[in-house]
Amino acid sequence: MSEFIYLDHSATTPTDPRVVEAMQPYWTTTFGNPSSLHQVGKAAQAALEQAQETIAAVLNCQAAGPSEIVFTSGGTEADNLALKGVAYAMRSRGRGQHIITTSVEHHAVLDVAKELEADGFSVTFLPVDQYGRLTPQQVIEAMRDDTVLVSVIYANNEVGTVNPIAEIGAAIKQKNRRVLFHTDAVQAPGLLPLDVKALNVDLMSLSAHKFYGPKGIGLLYVRRAVPLKPQMEGGGQQAHRRSGTEPVPLIMGMAEALRLAEAEREETVSRLTAMRDDLISRLLATIPEANLTGHPTERLPGHTSFTMRLLNGDSILLD
Repeated sequence: MSEFIYLDHSATTPTDPRVVEAMQPYWTTTFGNPSSLHQVGKAAQAALEQAQETIAAVLNCQAAGPSEIVFTSGGTEADNLALKGVAYAMRSRGRGQHIITTSVEHHAVLDVAKELEADGFSVTFLPVDQYGRLTPQQVIEAMRDDTVLVSVIYANNEVGTVNPIAEIGAAIKQKNRRVLFHTDAVQAPGLLPLDVKALNVDLMSLSAHKFYGPKGIGLLYVRRAVPLKPQMEGGGQQAHRRSGTEPVPLIMGMAEALRLAEAEREETVSRLTAMRDDLISRLLATIPEANLTGHPTERLPGHTSFTMRLLNGDSILLD
């Protein structure tokens, strides 16, 4: 093979050199523990606050007082914290034990929902249409008096279908403003809007390595006043929502990656949409055995997904 072309950006992305450069000072120069009261610790805390401001500007959320951003080890932890944190906090307050999600979530949501179900929660797994899409009407019809949380994936990592998150969130709040709404938005940065107010979400999960940031860092947006039981105890960092010394270099890298993704989103969407549509039309025209999966138009700009009749996907990948 004379040239290798990597086409699996839904799984992970290479770290942008600009992101690597932004991280450099925080490995050996501004290396302090943000919880330390001395000068080196205060410099690290200042960097952390800078990152929160950068991220909050993209998400249109609160950066301080306290921050609505909880740093995690990635999207999986963010999803776990969202579902378990809300479910157990609500149950302890006697607010209900019913959760709604979909049958096509990432396993970081599906497996947690099943774990909660085994622990006595009632979970509704909503089916999707042939394109992998959910409607607001399905969600509100599934809501009950004891519903505390709805979790719907923003964009599917396997077939690329985008759900109408803003419309779903608006429908939920119109029916019952006390029901919290979470979205796994791991596939969205740089491709879809991330304004949490416009999306009508109370919680949102992101993972840096999906948008040219470093692996091992993610975040959970948690709207102010949303009850959340921490899943990691210890030093009480991040307003006791997630204990553990914050990895400042990774956080700075994620902040810069998110800033770049949003700043370049318009150009990226235009470029990738044209490439996506060209690939779809050419492949369907030349390979009769190919079938497009996912929604034909409501899909991620840089995502194509096909099934090949009589062919095994793993064998194609390994060849």
